[in-house]
Amino acid sequence: MIIPPKQPHEYADREIDCQEAMEPGFQAIVDCMLEAGWARGEIKRSLRRLIAADNLA
Repeated sequence: MIIPPKQPHEYADREIDCQEAMEPGFQAIVDCMLEAGWARGEIKRSLRRLIAADNLA
């Protein structure tokens, strides 16, 4: 389960809370990618490209 924001509007630590909520799922993806044989550098570059593509969408 992903932890929702503590408040429905902006607050001082909202981005930190978002990162903390995302971290377990993110780490699970990285671990699965490493177990499948991908190198950490490849994973990082691919994540950057995914973020860039999402920004264009």
